[in-house]
Amino acid sequence: MKVFHQKKPDWLKKRLAINNEQKQVYNLLRRSNLHTVCESALCPNIAECFGKKTATFMILGDICTRNCRFCAISSGTPLPVDSDEPKRLVFAAREMGLKHIVITSVTRDDLPDGGARHFARTVEEIHKEFPTATIEVLTPDFQGDESSLEIVIHSHPDIFNHNLETVPRLYHEIRPMADYRRSLSILKKAKDIDPNINTKSGIMLGLGEHRQEVSKAMSDLLDAGCDILTVGQYLSPSQGHAEIKEYIHPDVFKDIERKAYELGFAYVASGPFVRSSFNAAEACNALNKNKFTIQVI
Repeated sequence: MKVFHQKKPDWLKKRLAINNEQKQVYNLLRRSNLHTVCESALCPNIAECFGKKTATFMILGDICTRNCRFCAISSGTPLPVDSDEPKRLVFAAREMGLKHIVITSVTRDDLPDGGARHFARTVEEIHKEFPTATIEVLTPDFQGDESSLEIVIHSHPDIFNHNLETVPRLYHEIRPMADYRRSLSILKKAKDIDPNINTKSGIMLGLGEHRQEVSKAMSDLLDAGCDILTVGQYLSPSQGHAEIKEYIHPDVFKDIERKAYELGFAYVASGPFVRSSFNAAEACNALNKNKFTIQVI
């Protein structure tokens, strides 16, 4: 992997254009008093996603109880859980015309269940009011608590996502309040609870990981039953966050994608601008199509 110490390479530059759809999404979110990870995490794809009238909803507030060194979301003492949030989320999703709804959250280690019941209530509200939509949840690790995980899985999302984020050697630096094996166990337990659920995880590159470490992480994810993998370039939100060690060339991402498919992942998205929930509906559609094809044969 070639290291770039100079300016950001051309493949990491995006031209931003403002359109009416973006403004409509932004205004709808403000009227509905909803947060998105797109905004809070300073996602580079926000203009494109809002322009397509899509967004990843972030429930349980916008203040995280953890302070991961890669993440732009504010940390501190969160506000109380907003019980009306699920209904407002469903309204916004319907207004946006979403067919695939992605829900994530800040980490809420202050709550006994880590926010699991609020996740479940949100999923159940979507099922009730918007039954044609598919649902993807991207959850924290619930500190490894299986009962919290069961609450979420039993609400029947279509995809359960929990990001590995990086290789185990870098956890102490990048995710000091998380644990590599615990994150793997969350994915495995989700599959144990519901063998039919699709599980998903994501890894960032450019933090100083070695290629063989990435390969080992992918193998670990497969051993945990992970179906969907996303791999993207880490971009530091500020000088106070973990620094970028490498700009990874798009050809390397393509090679990782090819090898991930060879290893056995059902769906892989790998590229500089890939994020865990970017174009998330494509993975869901692909998996549903494959299931349908298998049933027909």
